Amino acid sequence: MAAIPPGDHQGYMRLALEQARKSPPKPTNYRVGAVLVDTTTNQILATGYTLELPGNAHAEQCCFMKLAEQHGVPEERLRDVLPSDLALALYTTVEPCSKRLSGNLPCVERVLRLANLIRSVYVGVMEPETFVAENTGRRSLENAGITVVRVEGLEKEILEVATAGHVKS
Repeated sequence: MAAIPPGDHQGYMRLALEQARKSPPKPTNYRVGAVLVDTTTNQILATGYTLELPGNAHAEQCCFMKLAEQHGVPEERLRDVLPSDLALALYTTVEPCSKRLSGNLPCVERVLRLANLIRSVYVGVMEPETFVAENTGRRSLENAGITVVRVEGLEKEILEVATAGHVKS
């Protein structure tokens, strides 16, 4: 994997899109990719994609689960083992979900568990209303002091990958 220069949001979003392409196409979910970056060192801490891990796991969830495994803790204890001075950015091809129809913890709640560590969430597209009519995630993140930024220029490609496997009307 080629090094991505600091602040190259399109470069990190392209990496997230590469992750999304690994997700199996299904009519019941989006194929999403995510990348978690330490912005101080420009180091990629974890990547993930939809259904990479068992349990109907979303891309952001996979990032956090893999990082937690690196630290030998369950995902919900990740905040306890990460340095408090970390400045993280999460890149995700589709806006993090605010509701899970499966009953799993929404990705926005997972991000909020790391509030003050995750400073920014970069999204390729806002979540289409196919599965959840009103995603309130952006508002929740911003209310917690997390900046949400749209990375423009890859929307068409992201949506093609995200909706592969969906029935086209």
